[in-house]
Amino acid sequence: MAIFPLFKPKPFFSAEEQKQIVDAIRHAEQQTSGEIRVYVESKNPLVNVVERAEEVFYKLKMDHTEHRNGVLIYVAVKHKEFALFGDEGIYKATGQEYWSHTAASVIAAINGNSLVNGIEKAIGMIGDALKEKFPYERTTDKNELPDEIVFGR
Repeated sequence: MAIFPLFKPKPFFSAEEQKQIVDAIRHAEQQTSGEIRVYVESKNPLVNVVERAEEVFYKLKMDHTEHRNGVLIYVAVKHKEFALFGDEGIYKATGQEYWSHTAASVIAAINGNSLVNGIEKAIGMIGDALKEKFPYERTTDKNELPDEIVFGR
């Protein structure tokens, strides 16, 4: 016996919105050796959003970049949760105050506009920090991680 869903779950983003986010990642990464990934799921299966972001970060092997400068933007849509998780290289280079300020700015953008615009703002702000701390290296830089959005459940 097979079970067939009566409806297909609505995607988190339209094709155009996905392209907008991926284009923002690609633009930011053209100016840095750093890596940015976006992970979106419906609900956070853990209690603490930062712990979930950390779990996803390591699951996606984002700690395997040469300069330890990967940053994950984590969103749980139905739980209305958001977190940034930066690897040790970028975290040490920027400090806790930077992350608190960036998260607050992104949350304000999400609340004031839309989730997509908030994610795009996060990508831009993180890209600027990565550009300053880990500039693009023309002869050695390579895209170490995929740019596409990762969708959970």
